[in-house]
Amino acid sequence: MTSRTVKKYADAAKPEDLFTGQWQNRSSVLDLYKTYLDDRWSEGCTNAWKLWKEIVPLGYKGSYQRVRAYLHKKCTSPRPVTARPPSPRAVAGWILRRPETLTEAEELQLKTVRAHCPELDALTRHVRSFATMLTERQGECLPDWLDAVRRDNLPSLHTLAAGIDRDHDAVIAGLTLPWNSGAVEGHVNRIKMLKRQVFGRAGFALLRKRVLLAR
Repeated sequence: MTSRTVKKYADAAKPEDLFTGQWQNRSSVLDLYKTYLDDRWSEGCTNAWKLWKEIVPLGYKGSYQRVRAYLHKKCTSPRPVTARPPSPRAVAGWILRRPETLTEAEELQLKTVRAHCPELDALTRHVRSFATMLTERQGECLPDWLDAVRRDNLPSLHTLAAGIDRDHDAVIAGLTLPWNSGAVEGHVNRIKMLKRQVFGRAGFALLRKRVLLAR
């Protein structure tokens, strides 16, 4: 037994503190719907069968027994049992994806996160409005977007806004005009691939020949 293990046992105030295996944090098909169950539980609905019937149309494909076990734990546990908060990566994915591609459960979880965090709510609005500008070429909306960003306490977006100001005209052109540097970037990536295939040991003459032959 290592000293770290001995210290863990010594520091534990109660036996439950020792149950810290990875199996405790395994994901479950019910995870996306626990927020909804918690809200309905708070409203006074404690019927497991009724709640299972409510989340099935939302996309839940698990069993009724899993729902009943979660609600039973809420009844019997001495400490409040609530849904595990979503990971930062999951929340970022929901914000960056098109709203219409989110499932009802994901939409519900994002709505809950936004309701509990005004900063994330503001961030979601700004990210989605910028995505609309980008995809629909609405460059004329950029000044209003920058003003809206500066009114919120979001330092990371303030940094982005300052960077946009340094090249304001070019950014508006990029958000408005149909041309882009995609073709150029494609050729650059192709040349890099050809160079890496010879592990950086080829001189310019050989690289030039490979580029010409690959066209």
